[in-house]
Parts: sequence; structure tokens; C-alpha cells
Amino acid sequence: MHKVASFNGELVPSDEPTISALSSTALYGSGVFTTIAVYAGRPFLLIKHWDRLHHDSERLGLDISTQSLESVERQITELIAANSLTDGRARVTIFDRSGSSLWTDIANKGIDVLITTADKREVKPEPRLTVSPFTTNSRSPLTGIKSGNYLENLLALKEAQARGFDETLRLNERGDVSSACMANVFWLKNRSLYTPSLDTGCLVGTTRAFILETFDCSEIEAGFDQLLDADSLFICSAGIEIKQVRSLDDRLFVQGDHELLHLFPPNEKTRMSAI
Repeated sequence: MHKVASFNGELVPSDEPTISALSSTALYGSGVFTTIAVYAGRPFLLIKHWDRLHHDSERLGLDISTQSLESVERQITELIAANSLTDGRARVTIFDRSGSSLWTDIANKGIDVLITTADKREVKPEPRLTVSPFTTNSRSPLTGIKSGNYLENLLALKEAQARGFDETLRLNERGDVSSACMANVFWLKNRSLYTPSLDTGCLVGTTRAFILETFDCSEIEAGFDQLLDADSLFICSAGIEIKQVRSLDDRLFVQGDHELLHLFPPNEKTRMSAI
């Protein structure tokens, strides 16, 4: 994380912002966030990220009417300049400031907005994947929401890393592949591109949406065996771009030069049209 952050529209040292210990964010993880790729000093796919923040906030009952796409863009742009960032990432986190009726009668409605920046996330160019023992609940009220309740994904990732893997696939309660812990999943079979449908409980990723707009891709429900039978496997997110998977458990994939791998970094025309 860089030294300067933006908290409620003000540039401050990144270790300065605080939230109430009695807020619903601190007690329950009530809040939403998104990680945005930064290229040439500009946030990429910002409209998609803002739309997701707005949608997820509504589902959690958070009123973010004090914010707008324009105000968030201004805050991100100011922060990028303050941290002299060219290529990297920015995270926008919206905290639920309201107190919990279970613990306090103090009414403190509202939100706090924290924006931070960092360099690109370091990941292996050809990650090794496994399958997580922890399933995704496609019927959870948090399904599809990138909320502050992210510990389940982090614990699944930690478990896989303890076994020597770089990432892990999560299956839902029906045995369908949903997502990796920190990324969406795509695969090639006979030159056709596939990705799990939203019905699987997968992460509603902005990079996923960008790929679906760029390539002919089928959204399906598929089991683990279908991925083992794939010709190539990919994971993607704003934080890691698109990575071709080296292996899934004992299954080695032939590394090819697919068009997906040339989607990032975006060229100037793509950056400007997709802001």
C-alpha cells in the first residue's frame, strides 16, 4: 500500500483513517469494495466497478447517494497523482458506519469511503491450482457481492497455499465450478471459450465482464471433470489481469498463445473507451 490514502474525499496518510469499533463494518464486515486496475495513471473499467459498488451497496441496504461516479473518479485521480502511480491498482472500500442494534442504541447512519493504491499484485505467470475443500453457497444472500465478508475466500486460499498451490477453485453445493478465491475462471475446449455462469454463485468480476464483451464465450454450469478435460485454463481479475494456469492438481495444461493473453495491458484506445 502507498503512503497516501483518500478518506471521505480527503488525502491523508494511509495509516490515519479509522472506523468505529461499534459500526456494522467492524462488527459484521458490512461494506463493499472493489479493486481497480490502473494503467498510464488512469483507472480502468471504472464505470463497471462503480456499477458493481452501487449494485452491491443496494443489496446490503447501504445508502451511497453521497457518492457519484464523478466524485469517486476525482478522488481516485487525486490519489493516483499524490502517490505518483503509473501502473498498479486502486481499492475503493465503502464502510457501513451505522451501529448495530444488538450492541448499541446510538444512531450513526452513513458510510465512510476509503481509497488506497498499491503496485501491481505479484503473482506467478503460470499458477498451479487445486480444488478447495470449502464449497461456495450459491444461495447465500451474499452471493455475487464483493463484501467486507471476505475471510472465507482468504481461508480457502491459505489452505491451498499450505499445500503448495497458488490458487484454488471453489465448487458450489451442486458440484459446479464457481470461481477461484481471488479470480474468475475461463477455459478453452476445442477452440471454444467457457466460463461459469452467474447461477453457480461465481464472483461478478469486472474483468470477467470485459472478457465476455470482447470474446465469444459461453456461460455454463460445469463440474470439476470438465475443467480437467479442458485444453487450456485461465484465471483473471483486475489485480492479476489474465494468467494461464499451468496445472490443476495433477493435470498439466499445454501452454498456448491465446488471444486472451494479449488483452492486457490494454492499449491507449481501449483504456480511453473503457474508463
